[in-house]
Amino acid sequence: MRMNIAQKIIKAHLIEGVMIPGSEIALKVDQTLTQDATGTLVMLELEAMGIKQVKTELSAQYVDHNLIQEDYKNPDDHLFLQSACQKFGIWYSRPGNGVSHPVHMQHFGMPGKILLGSDSHTCAGGSLGMLAIGAGGLEVAMAMTGHPFYVKMPKIWGVQLTGKLPEWTSAKDIILELLRRHDVDGGVGYIIEYYGPGLKYLTAMDRHVIANMGAELGATTSVFPSDKITAAFLKSHGRIDDWSPWVADKGVNYDRDETINLSELEPLIALPSSPGNVVPVREVAGKEVYQTYIGSSANPGFRDFAISALMVKDKQVHPRVSYDVNPSARSILEELVEVGYLGAMIHAGARIHQAGCNGCIGMGQAPATGRNSLRTVPRNFPGRSGTQEDSVFLCSPETATASALTGVITDPRDLGLPYPKVKLPKKNIINKSMLQKPLSSAEAQKITLIKGPNIASLPEIKPILDDIKIPILLKLGDNISTDGILPAGARVLPYRSNIQKISEFCFDMIDNTYAERAKKVQAFGGHAIIAGENYGQGSSREHAALAPRYLGLQIVIAKHFARIHWQNLVNFGVLPVTFTNSEDYNRLNVGDTIILKGIRDALKHRQPLSLTLESTGATIPLHHELSNRQIEILMRGGLINWVRETTH
Repeated sequence: MRMNIAQKIIKAHLIEGVMIPGSEIALKVDQTLTQDATGTLVMLELEAMGIKQVKTELSAQYVDHNLIQEDYKNPDDHLFLQSACQKFGIWYSRPGNGVSHPVHMQHFGMPGKILLGSDSHTCAGGSLGMLAIGAGGLEVAMAMTGHPFYVKMPKIWGVQLTGKLPEWTSAKDIILELLRRHDVDGGVGYIIEYYGPGLKYLTAMDRHVIANMGAELGATTSVFPSDKITAAFLKSHGRIDDWSPWVADKGVNYDRDETINLSELEPLIALPSSPGNVVPVREVAGKEVYQTYIGSSANPGFRDFAISALMVKDKQVHPRVSYDVNPSARSILEELVEVGYLGAMIHAGARIHQAGCNGCIGMGQAPATGRNSLRTVPRNFPGRSGTQEDSVFLCSPETATASALTGVITDPRDLGLPYPKVKLPKKNIINKSMLQKPLSSAEAQKITLIKGPNIASLPEIKPILDDIKIPILLKLGDNISTDGILPAGARVLPYRSNIQKISEFCFDMIDNTYAERAKKVQAFGGHAIIAGENYGQGSSREHAALAPRYLGLQIVIAKHFARIHWQNLVNFGVLPVTFTNSEDYNRLNVGDTIILKGIRDALKHRQPLSLTLESTGATIPLHHELSNRQIEILMRGGLINWVRETTH
């Protein structure tokens, strides 16, 4: 049987199930990745499960999101994470070492492996021929304890790349073209696999750009072949022994197939406030710019900074523009210093920030109210930048830099400059001084977790009731992101290890009365939320499921759920169901009381579910796609309860 790359890796790691699209499968996980915005909860979960040492081949914890130390909360959490890594046998990347995804790619990524990460952009690892999948933190914690990862077998979407990119276009324009064609839910249920003659012109870091933003299409993950270019990347980082070839069989078929002719692409830009709102740059050229931002996990490579440096060399950015440079990794920062590129950027007016996520997650670099910010980051959901009324555009480093020079959105082809030729280092700087190795099991036993006053134990979650009679507190539209459910940024994320406190910010940007209203009905059985299509898109942060559950959320009824958030709801004991008839969405409103009876029996025996509208007595049928395993998890009140009751 001819197989593509994704199928080959899945087959090599399959523990349970059959490789039929839509059926649940269980996969062995080789590596895990956690970052500080989600990792604190993961470490608390490992503690709650009584784990002694992780059982993966390699697990790594990065401190890249919450770097601002304006008070004790973030530094206290850094110490907690460091002690947890020592206790549980995990690599620890210190604050300032860089963004998890490019750093993991440099030091640990290996073709043919499965990487599970508590960050939705873990899929960037597909650039090396890994199957790298984002998931909720609790599922990552389970993988770290040796449990398999459960997921519905995706379909495989083949994207053939032909031709060669014209000057002034780059990898960002390739993924923006896919988003232009298919919007933010176009990849739901698919692994995107890239192939074709155009691949030979894309470096490993170019592929990282594309794989990273596959998350914005809603795809399970993206994967590239492991070929000579992959081998060259690993060799330049001193890891050629980690290389192995992974390519699709000749003549293989895909469940879905399309072609992008790279030669036909032009500079593209995603307008506020969705990664899928893509148009050619020329259509919005001339709009005044306040800020341009180079860096993030979506454009993290040496080349992405170097092209910007060469464009501004011996020039000055427009006096109106804040030209923010956000190094993605300390080693890349060192390389930029070594060849003089960082100096060129500083001379041109750049504001240099520490290596990490920073402005991408709303941790600093927030734009002024009502002013346009052009960023090379992966997302521009409303308010994600840290400014509630933001106006964030997504674009390539070329477009962002051209606009920094002119002060208005500019197609870089219109600068009239020769296209800079970037020479990549033949041998990259390898600096592991800020990567701390796991301790031996004997040394780890002596470690005590360091918990500051902001770190609270996880709340107890009770099993779902058989009968519920609850009000609808929110009715939401399509494409509500986890940023909308629980905001990121410097105001909120420092409370990520304190569920009681962080729950106060739930739906803050959509309805700032939600948390107080939820508390008022909590003792009377909780509440429900109604939503449209693609509910829970974006970040994998499980706080967006746990915090509303802490406030009494019992059930979410949506037209459709994003994959990771759907599973996170189950993991924390919230019932996710969809409308059998999407038109029934219009029959429910905030303030309505809904009644569901015999929930546990219906789930257990896989019988139809329905709700009754108290005011009219009308019945609305509901649907779920839960596996027997997920039903059992719900019955026990979530995954932590399930682990406690089934393993002890």
